Amino acid sequence: MYKFIKIVFISVFITILAVFSIASIRTFSLDVNAGLQLAQWEKTNNMSLVIDHHQREELLAKFKEAIRIPTVSSETEINTTALNHFGELLRKAFPTVFSSSLVQHELVANYSHLFYVRGSQPDLVPYMLLAHIDVVPATESDGWEAPPFSAKEIDGFIYGRGTIDDKNSLMAILQALEYLLIKGYAPRRGFYIGFGHDEEVRGYNGAMNIVRLLKQRNVELSFVLDEGLAVMDGIIRGLEGPAALIGLSEKGSANVKLSVSMTPGHSSIPPRESSIGILSAAIKRLEDNPMPRLFGLGPERETFEHLAHKFSLPLKFVMSNLWLFSSVLSRIFERKPDMNAFVRTTTAVTMFNAGVKVNVIPSYAEAYVNLRIHSAQTLQEVMGLVEATVGDPRVKVELVDGFDPLPVSSADERSFGFQIIKKTVLDVFPTVTVAPGICIGNTDSRHFKELSKDIYRFSPNWFKPGDIQRFHGINERISKKNYEEMIQFYFRLIQNCDTKKLPEPHSSLHEL
Repeated sequence: MYKFIKIVFISVFITILAVFSIASIRTFSLDVNAGLQLAQWEKTNNMSLVIDHHQREELLAKFKEAIRIPTVSSETEINTTALNHFGELLRKAFPTVFSSSLVQHELVANYSHLFYVRGSQPDLVPYMLLAHIDVVPATESDGWEAPPFSAKEIDGFIYGRGTIDDKNSLMAILQALEYLLIKGYAPRRGFYIGFGHDEEVRGYNGAMNIVRLLKQRNVELSFVLDEGLAVMDGIIRGLEGPAALIGLSEKGSANVKLSVSMTPGHSSIPPRESSIGILSAAIKRLEDNPMPRLFGLGPERETFEHLAHKFSLPLKFVMSNLWLFSSVLSRIFERKPDMNAFVRTTTAVTMFNAGVKVNVIPSYAEAYVNLRIHSAQTLQEVMGLVEATVGDPRVKVELVDGFDPLPVSSADERSFGFQIIKKTVLDVFPTVTVAPGICIGNTDSRHFKELSKDIYRFSPNWFKPGDIQRFHGINERISKKNYEEMIQFYFRLIQNCDTKKLPEPHSSLHEL
């Protein structure tokens, strides 16, 4: 018996030692950013962009004018007058773009814009840049430091709805193209630019009609780049230096309606359970029993593996070995709402309606639940879990609308779109670490999945702590410096896309 226990003890000890050794080696050797940074890129005669004082004043004036146009869209109203005004602004602000023989422009669904910039080598597969014109509503009384459509400057920042979502990308793309065309640039690789007018209300008229048009023309795209993630500076706790996260996918979404119908009655003789009570209990079960932990089974795993070498010990040890620690991290991350979104499908009760009079037991109660679906789950699986958790035949569960998580785009060393975006990020922001990521919100790019297998979500916004909350919140703003960096980014990106093929990866022991 003693001999058996000794053998078991030695075996366990050897196993633990082996696991620790493997984890330690991986901790100090893992750097998935090595690869192409060490390789020789195809030589191109890229133009440089030096912006003088006059140009800076001019580009900022155009941007501010765009912010002042209230292109608001909501579930009940779209400001078509403002959308028309915005179209007029684009023509006035970027005359070279609209007059160039290389550029074809057309209106789609009256208010969205589609551009095609012809390339000199039609055998090179085109790509597409996306942004959107519309913004969510904003009211100064909510607590803004400046009126939300004033484009007021405060301490080097321009305040206003649309400064980070998403007129900054839109205006920077066209400003970069304007500068390139003025300099005589003619691309080798053709590309499309699409600006939807109703992204904030799911893009059914704007983006979807652009897609429909491109499909009719049998267009195939090398990759698509839309808004999404950004440069995060001081936001990821424990990370040394800023990180640029390029979204490879988006979480799916489901809007679910729960309802209870009963015979109405007088409040003086209440039943044992009311429609409100039954529905409230069902909602409580959904909140008390969150969806299963799935951390490490989606693109979030690649995010932390790419960033692992930028953490200090012991976090570096943990992040480098998610194969060993993902379940532990899941339990830590789920304690904070912003990190819990990476762990699982999230459940949010957003609406609850019942009752018409204080002394009447309501016959009907309804609630709406919004779920953001993790990449490792499907809409069907989530609906099954919702019904099982509610577990009450008196509660009717209906799917209002929803869709599966978006396909995960490639991010390896042979991924043209990812590597071109990554190279451009490092051209403009040489101190950042680039990593793939996952968008927990949704963008117009989800409608383009039949045109390209590689869709990326990134704009070169530079976010510091507190800035993410400005999305759809109060005091949305961008620094004048960052807006200029965005123009530089697209100026370089368009030229970098003229690369015919990626370099061969440099052989490295760090490759995964």
